[in-house]
Amino acid sequence: MKTLNLDEAAQFLRLHPEELRRRAKAGIIPGAKLGKRWVFIEDDLVACLRSLYATPRQALQVGHEEKQLCHSLNVVRRGGLVSPHQAASELDALLQLKTKPKHRNSTTS
Repeated sequence: MKTLNLDEAAQFLRLHPEELRRRAKAGIIPGAKLGKRWVFIEDDLVACLRSLYATPRQALQVGHEEKQLCHSLNVVRRGGLVSPHQAASELDALLQLKTKPKHRNSTTS
């Protein structure tokens, strides 16, 4: 297991050392600060780089039928259990609340 200092790791990642320090401090890139110096494990930097690779597109997997998924079914919904149709109908119901009729002045002639 090879360790790299800040300058070596920055050169390995093709980043400016200050940018690498910021990313490591934010936890974006794995590293540890020992005393006044940053230390990076080369294997962790390689894994971090590989995690940034683009995922293969579905069009490239045409020959693998078991891997083809309907992505619209795999969408994660956020915001609770209310469907958009239910929310719209509830909003319509609220907008159609009846208001009290205005009092008319009635004068007799």
